[in-house]
Amino acid sequence: MALKSTIYKTELQISDVGRHYYETHNLILALHPSETEERMMIRLAAFAWHAQDMLSFTKGLSEISEPDIWVKNYTDEIELWIDIGQPDDDRIRRASAKANEVAVYDFHSSNNVWWQAIENKLTRFDNVHVWQIDSDMSHELSLLAARNMRLSCTIDHDDMWLTGESRDVHLTRIKLK
Repeated sequence: MALKSTIYKTELQISDVGRHYYETHNLILALHPSETEERMMIRLAAFAWHAQDMLSFTKGLSEISEPDIWVKNYTDEIELWIDIGQPDDDRIRRASAKANEVAVYDFHSSNNVWWQAIENKLTRFDNVHVWQIDSDMSHELSLLAARNMRLSCTIDHDDMWLTGESRDVHLTRIKLK
């Protein structure tokens, strides 16, 4: 019998002072059986950094031909493709061809090895952006995870402050590309 995803309901209040974006999103996140809460919370942070009307979570790990998060326009074109983790350069190349913009969020402690292996292969893709989140910060973020969350998120460019019922977490994303 296959394991089912665990559902997390989130009310996310976003105040992005750099983009002048102020909205509340009621989200349902599915934690895939092979996914950690840390990765799921990085998905949530990436959603907040890129929040806009048409942004949505996809089937994620259940569907390898889709990103974790995307923006599709009314003609079904992919405006934004967001991957979480350390995708290989072939996946990033395919995403670059399918989407107007690609964002990758890496949060693994071994990211230097991964980044050194693919950095030179990505130089020709102007629409690809790679962000690094410190593994200690992502671990702290995972401690906010709960089946029902009410989070307040303040964003100032590459800094994010998330406030939950039990703690506050500060994240900084570092642009690698």
